Amino acid sequence: MREVEVIGFKRANLGRAEANKLRAEGHVPGVLYGGDDLVQFYAPAIQFRPVLYTPDACFVNINIEGTIYRAIVQESQWHPVSDVLLHVDLMELTKGKKVKMDIPVLTTGIAPGVANGGSLVLKNPKLKVLALPKDMPESITIDISELKMGKSIKVGTIETKDFEILTSPIVTVVTVAIPRALRGKTEEELEAEEAEAAEAAEAGETPAAAE
Repeated sequence: MREVEVIGFKRANLGRAEANKLRAEGHVPGVLYGGDDLVQFYAPAIQFRPVLYTPDACFVNINIEGTIYRAIVQESQWHPVSDVLLHVDLMELTKGKKVKMDIPVLTTGIAPGVANGGSLVLKNPKLKVLALPKDMPESITIDISELKMGKSIKVGTIETKDFEILTSPIVTVVTVAIPRALRGKTEEELEAEEAEAAEAAEAGETPAAAE
């Protein structure tokens, strides 16, 4: 799991005026919870860019006046017009305690349905995962090398190791959409065309050349 380093400082004053002053200076107020103590802090907002401006899951190592906490971003608040980061909530990671994170989905292989003209659609680019911090995966990789046109892969078919996917097992993760021109064809006809395309590819021909 990728880890991002952040340097923060304890907040002496917790009023709204002080929070606005910090934001005007380029800082973001925040709170760290989940451990023995609740810590009110602020940090340069730019330090959270590698965490909040990426699809990747990250751990945050925040150094608050010499004490280093390992955490995850639990929630972030943004200004509705200026898109300025207003507040960030961090949850401290503790040994032996499972946490929930949204983990990105990656695909591997080439779907036969795509090779035959279908479109690969990643319907859920992230899945909610429960795991110990040491077992939290950076990503969830799904093999699509047998995914035919009109077929899909659901959460319930994904193999897991040392972690649990909390997203409903009936939710579709990835599918191969059928082009409009082929939507009237039967499954047998589509499979026959996919077989022809595969044979043509093995022979070094394009489907059009094979015809």
